[in-house]
Amino acid sequence: MKIQKKLGAAVLSLGLVVGLSGFAGATTGTIDTTGPRSDNSIRSDTSQRVNVDNNNDLTVRNNNDQRATTGDAEVDENTTAGDAETGSAMNDNALEADVTVDNSGSTGALADWGMNGNDNQASIENTGPHSDNSVRFESRSTVDVNNDNNLNVTNNNTQHATSGDASVTDNTEGGSATTGDASNTNSTTIRFDVTN
Repeated sequence: MKIQKKLGAAVLSLGLVVGLSGFAGATTGTIDTTGPRSDNSIRSDTSQRVNVDNNNDLTVRNNNDQRATTGDAEVDENTTAGDAETGSAMNDNALEADVTVDNSGSTGALADWGMNGNDNQASIENTGPHSDNSVRFESRSTVDVNNDNNLNVTNNNTQHATSGDASVTDNTEGGSATTGDASNTNSTTIRFDVTN
C-alpha cells in the first residue's frame, strides 16, 4: 500500500496525512488540509495468489481364490449295503471397502478468504485551489485449485465347487450313497466418495 503526496512546484503545500491503514479486506486512506496546487494521491495495490494442489491416489485390490470339493460317496460290492455320506464343503468371502476423500476444506477456506479491498475507503478533504486529487484501489487475486484423483479397483475372484460321485453298484441289496453340497459365496462392495 502506498500513499503519495506530491507538492506543487509553484507553491509549497503543507498537508496533514491523517491515516492509512488496511489489510485483509479493507484499506482506509485519508488526506486532509493541503495547500493550493497540491497533487494528492491515495493508492492501494494488493496482489494475492493461492495455489491448492490435492493429489489423491486410492487403490483397492482384492484377490479371492475359493475351492470347495466333497469326497466320493460309494457303496460297492456289498451283500447288504449301508449308507455312505460325505460332509458339506463351503466357502464364504465378503469384502467391503468404503473410502472417503474430502478436499472441500481447502476450497471452502478459499471461499471465506474472498477478495481484499471490498471495504476500501478513501477521503481527501480541504485541499487548496487547483489541486489534483486522485484515489486508486487495485486488488488482484489469483486462485489455482488442482484436484488430481486417481481411483483404482482390482477385484479377482476365482471359485471352484465340485461335488463328489455317488455310486451304488454290484450289490445284492444296495444301500444309498449321498454326496454333500459344494458351495462358494463371494460378496464384494467397494465405494469411493470423493468430494472436491
